[in-house]
Amino acid sequence: MPKSKLADCITFFDDNFMFDLRYNILKDFVDYFIICESKYNHKGIEKKKNFIWKKNFDKNKVKYFFIEKPFKEKNNDPWKNQAKQRQFLLECTDFLDKEDYIFFSDPDEIPDPNLLANFDLKTKYGIFLQKCFNFKFNLFNPYETPWEGTRVAKKKNLKSIDFMRQKIKSKNLKYKFFRFDKEKSIELFNNGGWHFNNILSPTEISTKLKTFAHTEFSSDNFSKEEIIKAKIDSYSDLFERGHKYVKVNLDNSFPYFIIKNKEKFSDWIID
Repeated sequence: MPKSKLADCITFFDDNFMFDLRYNILKDFVDYFIICESKYNHKGIEKKKNFIWKKNFDKNKVKYFFIEKPFKEKNNDPWKNQAKQRQFLLECTDFLDKEDYIFFSDPDEIPDPNLLANFDLKTKYGIFLQKCFNFKFNLFNPYETPWEGTRVAKKKNLKSIDFMRQKIKSKNLKYKFFRFDKEKSIELFNNGGWHFNNILSPTEISTKLKTFAHTEFSSDNFSKEEIIKAKIDSYSDLFERGHKYVKVNLDNSFPYFIIKNKEKFSDWIID
């Protein structure tokens, strides 16, 4: 039997920096990067095409798709628009074999490549439990660690990326056997990588808060640049939950690509 291929899949808005990072961390471990960008944000507002092809990208590995049509959701429900973009992304995997693995992550969730070598999923779905960092690569968020980030399934078992993202959760494993409404064929991967959340400038974070599906955080109370900068400087949670983040040292638990390029990433590392 031929070896199953690994496809790293994301929806894309505008964070080329983060895609370049995931590409360099994962390029020797996955067979494909599948990226789906839309002409419209999740509120249905038209935007420009943001994905940037770089000369070092392997065109045989990177598969980029762009949705030209509006989502046409009633009232432009951001969650339904997000689900539609994810479904389009799944349709873009038609070239894969039914035994190939589809990994889906938010763009800032990167699975540990060491887990991808000779990857073998023993259940229907998998969840990568990841360390969470906010604002800087080494500003640790203990409150949301472990983060249930990257999900994976074989193509033959995946009918909806949105279902896999929204309904495949570790807590399902705690339900009684007779709760047939809860999918329990789930494998958990500890030390499953990194959630590098909001490794962005205050301006970029402001744009993100104003356009993503969590509309409750789009008001000036959260999305004003001065407020965001103050929270970054004080290592504080964006959403006023009382979380204080902790600086940690870069060690071999971080991606090797970041460690060997510390000078390049100095703006995103706390000394």
